[in-house]
Amino acid sequence: MQSLWLIFQLLFCLFIGFMLARRLPQWLESIAFKILPYFTYILLIAIAIEFSQTIHSIANPSIILSNALIISIATSIGAFLCCYLLFKGIGYQPSQGKVSVALLTKSLLNISYAFLALAAGYGLAELFNLFHYTLHISTWNLLLIFMFLIGLDLAYSPRDRSWLNWKILLVPIACIIGSILGAIFVSFFIQSISLKDLIMLSQGYGFYSMTGIVVTELKNAQLGSIALMNDLFREIFAIVFMYLIGWRYPRSAISSAGATAMDVTLPMVKQACGNAFIPHAMVSGFVLSVLAPIAVSILAAL
Repeated sequence: MQSLWLIFQLLFCLFIGFMLARRLPQWLESIAFKILPYFTYILLIAIAIEFSQTIHSIANPSIILSNALIISIATSIGAFLCCYLLFKGIGYQPSQGKVSVALLTKSLLNISYAFLALAAGYGLAELFNLFHYTLHISTWNLLLIFMFLIGLDLAYSPRDRSWLNWKILLVPIACIIGSILGAIFVSFFIQSISLKDLIMLSQGYGFYSMTGIVVTELKNAQLGSIALMNDLFREIFAIVFMYLIGWRYPRSAISSAGATAMDVTLPMVKQACGNAFIPHAMVSGFVLSVLAPIAVSILAAL
């Protein structure tokens, strides 16, 4: 019941934001859209504060980073290969595109901002800890606000019914299947985490600002920390794949990008893969962004 209530809260805030778009005063929407690009960093600072408190109760914190890195590599490659095989099976040939060093640099800079936010939150928590004071920030309430803002943003995202065909939907389907296969592969190397929990961690699709909080709420802080770092790493690998081989295998690169294909990595899709693949990124990112909180919450509660 707890998981259903959490899912309801997430989807309700997303729905309310979507429905209130164009109905709110223009000045209020303007403020919301100005806040949205930076709200992720606020969430990351809050998450890092909780992470700091978790680290003190864990014997070997390095295990969190190593496990998250292994899971992210396996699930990212799994999504890429699964999409490649699916489209090769229906006769699609590799494509061509172009890359931009300037955009790559800007994207890597944005990722570094995320890690700076994490470092700031962690440092702030440690500073207060020196004075024997524990910071209390509700990351869940911040996440609900974030889902509301995403709902507003989705309402203004361009949508076309022609995008919803079975070939485009193979991209998010490949991400789902490939991520699960990656988690199964990892289960042979990570014995400390059950297969069910590995599959749960694989279903974040790079949505790091959500999965870490949900897993912490429904499971425990250690798994929540792994979920956060896993999805942060997945976003980094998405950027790497997009620029190294996205011009050649655009659908596979978009699949490996997961939920980030609709927002963070969308400019890279346009630059590295071409405008023809923007529908793939928008549809795949939307499907996975909606599915991620549901899948993670349900699997965490089982």
